[in-house]
Amino acid sequence: MKRWGGALLFACAALIVGGCGKQSPLSPQSPASHDIAVLWWWMLAIAAVVFFGAAGMLLIGWVRRGSPGLPFVGSNERVTMGLVLTFGIAIPVVVLVALFAVANLWLVGPTGAPARGSTSMTIRVIGHQWFWEVRYPGTAITANEIHIPARTRVQVVATTDDVIHSFWVPQLNRKIDMIPGRTNRVLLYADDPGVYRGQCAEFCGLEHAHMAMKVFAQPRKRFQAWLARIGKPAAAPASAQQRRGQRLFLSNACAGCHTIRGTSARGEIGPDLTHVASRTTLAAVTMPNTARSLRRWITDPQHIKPGVKMPALDLSDADFKAIASYLNHLR
Repeated sequence: MKRWGGALLFACAALIVGGCGKQSPLSPQSPASHDIAVLWWWMLAIAAVVFFGAAGMLLIGWVRRGSPGLPFVGSNERVTMGLVLTFGIAIPVVVLVALFAVANLWLVGPTGAPARGSTSMTIRVIGHQWFWEVRYPGTAITANEIHIPARTRVQVVATTDDVIHSFWVPQLNRKIDMIPGRTNRVLLYADDPGVYRGQCAEFCGLEHAHMAMKVFAQPRKRFQAWLARIGKPAAAPASAQQRRGQRLFLSNACAGCHTIRGTSARGEIGPDLTHVASRTTLAAVTMPNTARSLRRWITDPQHIKPGVKMPALDLSDADFKAIASYLNHLR
């Protein structure tokens, strides 16, 4: 019994801890996500009343299993039928219709696609297996990290380049599907500067669990400085090793899959790497963007993220070190 009790306690603790993180819809950071959280709490409260009511009736039935009829009313069939109709049909219908009406009247507007002309900026987010391509007006392109000005209404136009994905940043708004051949839109708004984690919420293949993103809400001046820097071409290599890394990058399959603006690399299969060193993570938030992690990633990506389209290259350790040095220079 002690062993089973410990296992049950551990399982409950794991469930509780699993819901505590930086990707919780119950930690709203925008008006839309606040409305979603309020509705969720109301639904939980109503469901709790139904659950404990049913559990209470089961307990009464177990306690009185040797006595016919209900407490106080006995075996009166009219009362019994009235209870069944009231609690089994009338109350569920009223509650479900009320929740449906509230959810549609209250949430469709605030959490739906923003009205035309109601936002200050529009960005495009394109889903790929398994990373996010983010395009800003002009030449600024990045991947897996979305920067927006805080307290500013930003429209996200979401599409997909391959299979169905789902764009979801729980602390900022609802999720929207990204369906081949279709365009969907959602509002991103952050009450305060901060970092908000997002995730693909539609199973999209082997590495679906490793298709995350980060949204950086920044003060307006800081965001504008970031956007101006990201829109520029890549910096020229500054050392002999970086120049060698650039030559290796451009002469191998890297240039056929990735774009580095300011060079001959114009690939569209993988993320744009023009300013890859400025990002905080690699492989869609799979690992931190450090010199060691970057070298591990380009050396053997299939070991870190099996099934990813990036192949392992037949290069020497010195070659990988040179390429990593060049990429680490692209800030």
